[in-house]
Amino acid sequence: MNSKKDLIDEIDRQIINILLQDANTSFVDIAKEIQVSPGTIHVRMKRLQKLNIIHKAFLNINYAMLGYDMKAFLGIHLEKGKSYADVVQFLYKIPEVIQCSYVTGPYSMIVRIVCRDTDHLREVILEKINCIEGVAKTETFVSLEESIHRSKLID
Repeated sequence: MNSKKDLIDEIDRQIINILLQDANTSFVDIAKEIQVSPGTIHVRMKRLQKLNIIHKAFLNINYAMLGYDMKAFLGIHLEKGKSYADVVQFLYKIPEVIQCSYVTGPYSMIVRIVCRDTDHLREVILEKINCIEGVAKTETFVSLEESIHRSKLID
């Protein structure tokens, strides 16, 4: 039986790495760079999408340029683990929440948020997140710098 890693070959990896650098790269430009036909790129992209390796293109927003200079992570303790799905539904409605993960360890969830400043951060935590039914408590970690933001496929 093939492993998941065997689902893609070197050409697929090259396509993915090019798109990780610039998701707007045209099939023609990708084909030129890796020396295959544009039709090959089209077929490969459809296959990668069908395999759920590539889901959809999305924007990588520079929140600081939009006035959201503060990034923070919240460790969320749930009253009960089974309330996870309900809490996620509420978190999804909070625009400052840009990522949410169900995790192991001391927290039930880790949430990444962006805010304009400390007042806005306090408002989001106290008035939007801590009052969600099922949230027992939160712990906040302010991000001082994003040092690594990988844009390359890991072998």
